[in-house]
Amino acid sequence: MTAPATHAPHRSRLQPGRAGFVRLLRAEWSKFWTVQSWLLILVLAVAATVGISQLGASGTTDDPNGGPRSAFAPDGTRVDDSFRFVHRPLTGNGSVTVHVSGVEGQADRSPEPWAKAGVIIKSSTEPGSSYVALMVTPDHGVRMQWDFTHDRAGSSATARWLRLTRSGQELTGYESPDGRRWTKIATVRPADLAKTARAGLFVATPAHRTLRRSFGGTSETAGSATATAAFDHAGLRGATAGTSWTSTDVGAPDPEDPDLPESGPARPVPGSTQITGGGSFTLTGQGDIAPDQTGGDTVQMSFQGVFVGVLFMVTLGALFLTAEYKRGMIRTTFTASPRRGQVLAAKALVIGGVTFTAGLVAAALSFSLAQDRLRSNGFRPPAYPDLSLLEGPAARAIVGSAILLSLVAVLALALGAVLRSSAGAITVVVVLVILPQILAFALPLPVAEWLLRLTPAAAFAIQQGVTYYPQVAHNCLPESGCYPLDPWNGLAVLCAYVAVALALAVRRLRGRDV
Repeated sequence: MTAPATHAPHRSRLQPGRAGFVRLLRAEWSKFWTVQSWLLILVLAVAATVGISQLGASGTTDDPNGGPRSAFAPDGTRVDDSFRFVHRPLTGNGSVTVHVSGVEGQADRSPEPWAKAGVIIKSSTEPGSSYVALMVTPDHGVRMQWDFTHDRAGSSATARWLRLTRSGQELTGYESPDGRRWTKIATVRPADLAKTARAGLFVATPAHRTLRRSFGGTSETAGSATATAAFDHAGLRGATAGTSWTSTDVGAPDPEDPDLPESGPARPVPGSTQITGGGSFTLTGQGDIAPDQTGGDTVQMSFQGVFVGVLFMVTLGALFLTAEYKRGMIRTTFTASPRRGQVLAAKALVIGGVTFTAGLVAAALSFSLAQDRLRSNGFRPPAYPDLSLLEGPAARAIVGSAILLSLVAVLALALGAVLRSSAGAITVVVVLVILPQILAFALPLPVAEWLLRLTPAAAFAIQQGVTYYPQVAHNCLPESGCYPLDPWNGLAVLCAYVAVALALAVRRLRGRDV
């Protein structure tokens, strides 16, 4: 008689804990995909995000290319480049030195905090050309700036003697309190400085802006400002022999331009120069040398539907756990998997992965379709460059929006475990994420800024596509898509809330029976 064949029992190659968690993940994955209503919510979330983003883009128009000619920096950044400039040609190496004896505003007000007066070496008088400038400002001390987007603070806020030296393609800035003891600020290499550049003195001042904000809305008005700077002991070494000082209003509009108002504060006032001998000058001018921060954020405007998509993801995250409490299935789940922390982790990974994938699809579609709509509404090159999915700000905003949607779903899941109520979890997340955004549109700006720093609503900063430079005065308005925190720092605030909520959820699950 033949003995029956025996088979060795199956042994998993995974460690017991790991094998159990993988099976748990599969179980939670199966739960999600077998509930048709959850799949419907996911589809509606994608559709609503894309649809609302298209509606938002359709209602926004602009046509900066039809107005006055814009200036663009060597790297393509749209910039302001208009100022009063007294200059001489500088071929090759040389230096320009001056003492700034004072900067004044218009008769009825103080100079603007970022009014500028000092020395500059610029590739040409053409707006947007490469430059390095060393300046005195009323409220920000001595600054060294170059090619519009770069800014370096001086070591002393009281220095008034300035010197800018060129050696090849490198320029070095120095400051001094008395004209004898000089302190180096920095050595920089501008992008495209001509062999024969223009060197001299300049004055500029940004527009005067007034912000009125109340529960009824926000209004921001800008009026032209004028600055007057007095210089003495001006000296230029290395200038072309036999040349005299020339005064230019860089970036001044054509006085015959039909788009210019015939009179009023919006019409630019030509600058003036007075030379009193002995290297003494008095310059009066308007304008600014800085990145142009007045345009719309075409990246942020492409994701207005994410605000609505959050509501769907929050609902999905809360139901993924609270539905089991409501139906009594959670006892079966915890009986099959006694390690409740692992159950929560598996649910968080599943709902986070599903919502991230759906959010990524929704964000990519929203951006691509909204960009086409925005271009047809006037947001076209050169004022607004074409952006692709893979470019830095766009790629970060797309991936960041998907992360945001997945994090709010996990936050709702964790709060569902703490509160054991889908309505309660959804309400708390909406209050934390959505309500601050709404209140920020109406509260006083300092309060609104702190609200968007301390609540999970800070995560919407990940959609910000415009770089706000500290050397440019601007009001960071939430309704304009500006957030007080950097994009990744804003997202980190939401991550911190999620981490705390998950920790509370684990403690609640382990500390109390179902």
